[in-house]
Amino acid sequence: MRKFLVILDDSRECLNAMRFAAMRAANTGGGVEILSVIPPDEFNHWIGVGEVMREEARERIQVHYEVFAKWMRDRQGIDPDLVIREGQPFDEIMAQIRENPEIGVLVLGAGTDKKGPGPLVTQLTKNAGGLPIPITIVPGDLSKEKLEAIT
Repeated sequence: MRKFLVILDDSRECLNAMRFAAMRAANTGGGVEILSVIPPDEFNHWIGVGEVMREEARERIQVHYEVFAKWMRDRQGIDPDLVIREGQPFDEIMAQIRENPEIGVLVLGAGTDKKGPGPLVTQLTKNAGGLPIPITIVPGDLSKEKLEAIT
């Protein structure tokens, strides 16, 4: 089965990437894997405090995941998988792609502000020629109706 890998973060554009991945998976008989990366710099504190912060980050990710997973199950009939990794986002995304041969497409949401599409989109598109799978970049301000039409 081909899986769409989508990144769960705190960005607004993440929502459209999730929608796109779920709709495409539902329409093509694929699956969805949701990856959330906890950057290591969040835990540069005393060891005990760092462990508490790490657990809180995992709980926050789980809560966000459950919202998206419920929508995917109820609306699209897709039961997504959640993977949480710790490290630098680019490195962890690449490691996840290498480790899971079922992943066939990376889906990213592009930011809409004047700063550009976002750091992940920028870094991954710069390295797109060396990626083992295609990237789909979903505009952050694309309407639900337009998403439905193109998926």
